[in-house]
Amino acid sequence: MGRGGVSRRWPWSAPPAPPEPDAFAGRRLLLASEGRAIPERAVELAARMAKQAGAELHVLAVARIWGSSLGLPHPGLMPSRREWQQQRERVAEAVALLARRGLAASGEVVATRNPAKRILAEARRRQAAAIVMAADPPRHWLIAGMIWSQEPHRVRRLAPIPVHLVVEQGPA
Repeated sequence: MGRGGVSRRWPWSAPPAPPEPDAFAGRRLLLASEGRAIPERAVELAARMAKQAGAELHVLAVARIWGSSLGLPHPGLMPSRREWQQQRERVAEAVALLARRGLAASGEVVATRNPAKRILAEARRRQAAAIVMAADPPRHWLIAGMIWSQEPHRVRRLAPIPVHLVVEQGPA
């Protein structure tokens, strides 16, 4: 175990596969996004898992902070109003889809430079038993660390709880 109870795994080693979604029996579930739109397939998986276990659902989206200027926060690097609004709309849409499936869910948008760390902290704070995220297909470990869209795979690698990734197939 690394600092803060986060299991450290080498970036080139494959994370353990999560248990089957139908085996989920937790009381809380986190549907998270590192900034991408939350696809209906991810919402459906989270709804199926939560309904089967009677779990509480929380939807979390990240608005990206682009960095810092000389180590200090800089207003130009913070998410714009449009970016905040876009993430709020994505969360509201996911909560509405869950409501149509008969599930009550809460939602929020947070800003961070390190989405994997923030998503795991939120899962720990809410005592989530699993995380559901949409993801791109995995890339080679050497370049994956430099690509924002590979954040769900980082979450899965660092998480002490099961992370179910709904992989979106890109253009062939």
